[in-house]
Amino acid sequence: MQVMGISGMPGSGKSIVSDLAAEKGAIIVSMGDIVREEAKKRGEGSKETAKNLRAEHGPYIVSELTIKKIKKLQDEGIENLIIVEGIRSHHEVEMFKENFDNFIILSVFTNPEIRFERLKKRMREDDSQEYSEFEKRDHNELGFGIGTVIALSDKMIINESDIESFEDEISEFLSEIGL
Repeated sequence: MQVMGISGMPGSGKSIVSDLAAEKGAIIVSMGDIVREEAKKRGEGSKETAKNLRAEHGPYIVSELTIKKIKKLQDEGIENLIIVEGIRSHHEVEMFKENFDNFIILSVFTNPEIRFERLKKRMREDDSQEYSEFEKRDHNELGFGIGTVIALSDKMIINESDIESFEDEISEFLSEIGL
């Protein structure tokens, strides 16, 4: 089983990559979804839960929970490509590389202005309508180390043109890795 990570700043297009890969048979494991599931159990917001989980269990608890979930899929005999969405630190990358042979990272880059406009339209709980809040979120993400993950990725796709071009580039990459 191949395990691949996707990284990128909020609103860059990670979920589009995941959606296209899922259409081709990949299984998506979202680190953000793991936090949101835990937030629901706790009755907290996702930002609060992300901080609380790390304070209670250490900075890499979300990646540990993700690895546990993937290993459970392996134990169930799943052989599809598994995509981990939302990796934010180089240490997390190393954890995945230690646990899964041939682990690779695909990063999606989009400039901040485009990402902000996308997030305003998306309207998820952790998306802001104020640019200052958006910038604060970006700084928090960069504080986790996401910039290093993006810089050291095995493949980078720029998502600043039309959706069709972006999807074509994703499909080409997925074909290259055998999906």
